[in-house]
Amino acid sequence: MKSCLRASLGFLVLCLLAAFVDADQHSFVLEEEFRHVTCQSALKLANKKLGCRLHSLGITYGTGSGQQAVTCLPAADDAGSYFLVRTAFGTPDCPRGTPIPCGTVIRLLHQGTKTSLHSHAAHKSPLTRNQEVSAYSGSDKGDDWRLVCAKSSDKYWDRETEVKLQHVETGKYLSAASGSTYNVKPPGQLEVSAVGHTGAEQTWIAQEGIYFGKPE
Repeated sequence: MKSCLRASLGFLVLCLLAAFVDADQHSFVLEEEFRHVTCQSALKLANKKLGCRLHSLGITYGTGSGQQAVTCLPAADDAGSYFLVRTAFGTPDCPRGTPIPCGTVIRLLHQGTKTSLHSHAAHKSPLTRNQEVSAYSGSDKGDDWRLVCAKSSDKYWDRETEVKLQHVETGKYLSAASGSTYNVKPPGQLEVSAVGHTGAEQTWIAQEGIYFGKPE
């Protein structure tokens, strides 16, 4: 059984029934009220192919921009993998609980360090030499990512559905690299970069997190 934090009448109440395991179907069912990823959701993004979670920690790259590193962590229970969904750079924040339409430009704020998921064409990633992805302590248009839903029929960003994140300034996609492992703790962290093609390693799924119903 999966758990969530439920928003009700302005209070957060621990909710253990947002996802029910179906023993016969070997799947789980989300409560309809909490199906969408919304403004100010704090979530973990799992890579479709590798199963690791988008992650950041208080260390910086020794090459490239020297900004805070972003990785993909195999462990699902690390608090350093939560990112807050925000609106694009220079735009007002939308009300908590507002569903995110497919195609929306968003920012992802790392909860632990208050830095934004960021990329830039000027720097290469340390291992694969793709476009570097970092966690940036400032704020500019390099923080903007376009939400690309996998299915053309999808209207909103839903939990447990496949999406891609396309960097607005450079057009490249957020990616995790199998076989490109950093020698840092916690162990097993994979390089995250931005690439010009799409596939399973560029596909992400919103899983664990704090989700909200629609504003009342």
